[in-house]
Amino acid sequence: MTKRFIAFINASAGAAKAKSKDDLRGSLAEIFNKYDIEADIRFPHAEELPHVLRKASETEIAGIIVGGGDGTIRTAAAALAGSKTPLGVLPLGTLNHFSKDLGLPQKLQDAVGVIAAGNVARVDVAEVNGEVFINNSSIGIYPFLVLDRERMQEEEGKQKWHAAIYAAVRAMKKFPLRKLRVRVENEMALHRSPIVFVGNNDYGLDAGKIGKRERIDRGELSIHIANVESRTGFLSLVLRGLLGKLKYSRDLKTLKGRFAEITSRTSRLPVALDGEVEFLQPPLRYIIRKQALQVFVPEAVESKA
Repeated sequence: MTKRFIAFINASAGAAKAKSKDDLRGSLAEIFNKYDIEADIRFPHAEELPHVLRKASETEIAGIIVGGGDGTIRTAAAALAGSKTPLGVLPLGTLNHFSKDLGLPQKLQDAVGVIAAGNVARVDVAEVNGEVFINNSSIGIYPFLVLDRERMQEEEGKQKWHAAIYAAVRAMKKFPLRKLRVRVENEMALHRSPIVFVGNNDYGLDAGKIGKRERIDRGELSIHIANVESRTGFLSLVLRGLLGKLKYSRDLKTLKGRFAEITSRTSRLPVALDGEVEFLQPPLRYIIRKQALQVFVPEAVESKA
């Protein structure tokens, strides 16, 4: 039986921008037809996406399909969290962390096959001051790097990875340290740190699992605070991370909970949310929204989404 969906595609996403919209529409229509999916394929502007997603979720459809990178999927999750409409993810970005952690196939045709199979799981999303994120949020050196990379891309025309290398060098040269008060549940401490990382559920720190999540439905935040104040100490911490030896490092404070609050004396903080930066007013109040988002997943991972 044919299933009806609405598909919103970010034509500027890393794996999509090589094709014209017409070519992309034709390719997707062919794959959807193969799986008996009737999809209204649309290419909204980024600023229109939250509104059209919320409006689409109010219609009688089997689900909403969104194609793009983690930033686009974050926008979709923010609009659909708490609704009865399941989200189908097409991994069209460069890294696609969320879809990989869900166990979704990275080949477009196979990802559509998962949606057609109809297996739905509930997963968590996280929020900071009302802003939803699906992977992680951070303050400190990483948002500084992202802002500098984007500036070089826009003003100097540098390619993304080229700009990222320059930005990383400049970030290490500046090495911003933040004086922060971090409270997780009932535990509070003062820190002077170059980076604080807040994950939607637990991120692996062991070799082979660094930066990966086994589950996204446990209803907890994972907070990692770098307790180093020098470039050398920070680089050593990064190296231990690459080697999968962070778990027992005394230079990394790890906390877990359903609620976290980060306070700073500054009036605004650049905060990275799934690789995109927003300026938010402290205190930063992080919460987990347990199993708020319905998403199509492979049957084999449905029970551990």
